[in-house]
Amino acid sequence: MRMDPARRMLVLANLGTPAAPTAQAVSAYLDEFLTDPRVVQLPQWLWRPFLRRIILPKRSPVVAKKYASIWMPEGSPLAVHTQRLAQAVQARLPQWQVVHAMRYGAPPLADVLRTALAAGVRDIRVLPLYPQYSTTTTASIADAIAGIDAGDTRIAMLGDYHVHPAWVRAVADSIRAHWQANGRGERLLLSFHGLPQRVVDAGDPYAVQCEAGAAAIAHALGMERGEVELAYQSRFGAGRWLQPSTDARLLALAAQGVRTIDVACPGFAADCLETLEEIAQQEAERFRVAGGGTLRAIPCLNSAPGHADAIAAIAGGAWN
Repeated sequence: MRMDPARRMLVLANLGTPAAPTAQAVSAYLDEFLTDPRVVQLPQWLWRPFLRRIILPKRSPVVAKKYASIWMPEGSPLAVHTQRLAQAVQARLPQWQVVHAMRYGAPPLADVLRTALAAGVRDIRVLPLYPQYSTTTTASIADAIAGIDAGDTRIAMLGDYHVHPAWVRAVADSIRAHWQANGRGERLLLSFHGLPQRVVDAGDPYAVQCEAGAAAIAHALGMERGEVELAYQSRFGAGRWLQPSTDARLLALAAQGVRTIDVACPGFAADCLETLEEIAQQEAERFRVAGGGTLRAIPCLNSAPGHADAIAAIAGGAWN
């Protein structure tokens, strides 16, 4: 993309994805991701050898097969949807130049920022595509920005948008659209990415913001908060994580006789391994085998017009 130094730049930053659904590409991606001290808070001298000698050789081929099951002809779903979202937001903010970047993988956030600085861009705004702030995700974006020598160029970052009316409306509208097309399930569950309890106990606001966002989405749907399930997925490693877990909650609902459940993952801006494989495949099968019947995974906002409208409104409201 040709950069115009006279225009403000908006960088939509997502987590990242492997470059290909292969063991080699997955290993390279996971090595970058899991050696970020924000993600795995262990002494690096101890963690890195264990990761590279034990975990990556064992897990990368397994994870690569999971990625292969969701890969799109154009590439990784997260990468495809993030790029399309940036293009859609660009159409709504013609006075800005809108690009996308990844914290891990390509295009690397640091490279995107350095390219913009080299082109003479003087005003850069970074919007992490994490509605909820966490020290394990948003703060890592801030770390990457802090590592750039920007001189006198301004680089600002938005912290969160977990109850922004435009985002809440976009999520609620996507759920309504699903109901209109498929009928309404017996229950609605909002599944957010999990987090170790110790991180929350140390002051991370993520869980509070997930709860606030769930309440706002329920209100936008005309529902009481108690009518909407909230749970946390994607646990890995030892130790206690945020509760209830999505898998345990789904099993409990199946045991209670729930036969059809709708699951939305509003913490994920774009569909990815955690939504397309973990929820739509693994958890759907677990729910079925437990006697629950049908789990209908509601797509993430991706590059839908409502999402592009929301991101444009969030950026415009924060920085115009």
